[in-house]
Amino acid sequence: MTREGAADAAEPADAAGAALLGPSQIRELAQRLDLRPTKQWGQNFVIDANTVRKIVRVAGVGADDVVVEVGPGLGSLTLALLPVVHRVTAIEVDPRLAGALEDTVRALQPQNADKLRLVAGDALTITKLHGPKPTALVANLPYNISVPVVLSFLEHFPSIQRVLVMVQLEVAERLAAKPGSKTYGVPSLKAAWYADVDLAGRIGRNVFWPAPNVDSGLVSLVRRDPPRTTASREEVFRCIDAAFLQRRKSLRGALASWAGSPALAEAALVAAGVDPRARGEQLDIEAFAHIAEHKRETAVPGTIG
Repeated sequence: MTREGAADAAEPADAAGAALLGPSQIRELAQRLDLRPTKQWGQNFVIDANTVRKIVRVAGVGADDVVVEVGPGLGSLTLALLPVVHRVTAIEVDPRLAGALEDTVRALQPQNADKLRLVAGDALTITKLHGPKPTALVANLPYNISVPVVLSFLEHFPSIQRVLVMVQLEVAERLAAKPGSKTYGVPSLKAAWYADVDLAGRIGRNVFWPAPNVDSGLVSLVRRDPPRTTASREEVFRCIDAAFLQRRKSLRGALASWAGSPALAEAALVAAGVDPRARGEQLDIEAFAHIAEHKRETAVPGTIG
């Protein structure tokens, strides 16, 4: 793509003087790349400039932030982030998109080209990044990997203090769910280990090309300290997984295999101050941390766990 061609494809500059992309421009770029969005990589490209402006605004990022963007695609959100933040590290798995993104930025925002670093690869396999430590994750995430990506980056990059991701609305509601709700479960609890999580907005399907069959939601995560416990994160997460593997069972039954027996599960629950008849969806992350801690204390040699 030539600089002149990309410049012709840009929308009028926004208030910050940054060229963004609109529907016809996105389709033109895709045609030049002979790109047909694939379900395999969850490719649904944002074609509405106001939506990417909203994402950047709600994310609350600024001039000091080093932002990781997973799945930049054709660059809609990248172009909205670059004028606002210190640096963007964009991780793209599709080789054609990875090869074109830098050209698009140089063509439309040459003044910000030095603020972009492209990493070609699968975000689920990335545990280290060179350069300044990231402070935020802001992304339109492929639906099929959204929860694993969020949890992986919170785990491997403790410098990330804020996350704002656009995901399938059902996933957004699960991540932000609170104890006692129908959508509360494993994603809610594991995200809560790292951060305060809130549903930050709803996005209609018509802002994408191709339009998905579902609406999307914005999820905000603000990092905080994990629960105070002598149990490791891995131990707590195993407890959570066990509790929801048989969701309809009481915790005494659901945690029996994890603890070693129903009696050991009950002992850990009672020691943690949890009613053994309760179910997993009634408990917050602190309660699961206490259960995992007391499971270690009540386990005996030779038990399975």
